[in-house]
Amino acid sequence: RAKTLCNLRRAPGFRHHTPPMALIVHKYGGTSMGSPERIRNVAKRVAKWARAGHQIVVVPSAMSGETNRLLGLAGELAPAKATAEYHRELDMLAATGEQASSALLAIALQAEGMPAVSYTGWQVPVRTDSKARIESIDDQRVRADLDAGRVVIVTGFQGIDGDGNITTLGRGGSDTSAVAIAAAMKADECLIYTDVDGVYTTDPRVVPAARRLHTVSFEEMLEMASLGSKVLQIRSVEFAGKYKVPMRVLSSFTPW
Repeated sequence: RAKTLCNLRRAPGFRHHTPPMALIVHKYGGTSMGSPERIRNVAKRVAKWARAGHQIVVVPSAMSGETNRLLGLAGELAPAKATAEYHRELDMLAATGEQASSALLAIALQAEGMPAVSYTGWQVPVRTDSKARIESIDDQRVRADLDAGRVVIVTGFQGIDGDGNITTLGRGGSDTSAVAIAAAMKADECLIYTDVDGVYTTDPRVVPAARRLHTVSFEEMLEMASLGSKVLQIRSVEFAGKYKVPMRVLSSFTPW
């Protein structure tokens, strides 16, 4: 029987309620992190989960539009070049978007009275090959902070290769980061927060009659992603299926 990706409701075979003292990975997309007020709302949501007794690792994307802005600046300075040196600097540049949003979220959580610390992918570290495929994640530092009662924020979208260079995982790479971290830490579940409240038959922002799916198998979600669905990055679905990571897709704009 195929394992399932979950939306708002648990599928048969999974626990119907998040267990007490669970280890949960939250991922927040760029729209969820798009302004100081939205970051503050994310902090309030995360703090509620932490105060309920759960250990929380958060993987945020860059603020909405920030990656495009940074890459646009590079384009103004020099035309794109198909050289390793040029792409190394693009990775260095693009990775700063997630670093900024992670630090801002940690500050917002601290303002909520919740101990929090942020790390870049290379500080964890999230190790990748030269083509930005995740090879391993060292969870020792993260677990020590969780055990000390902190919320841990890890930049999505990035890692470090064998030569010590920052690598980026491609558009939507924060989804892959979140699922990979959940798999490495054997998290109870991975919650993907976005601007829609689940997986739909088509984009509900375009087609009002779109129907929300209560459960989707990894195979079905992989097919949807390959056909252009933007709810989850295709590599994140492959990771989830391979390591059997329970997932839910939720809206960050609805009450917890």
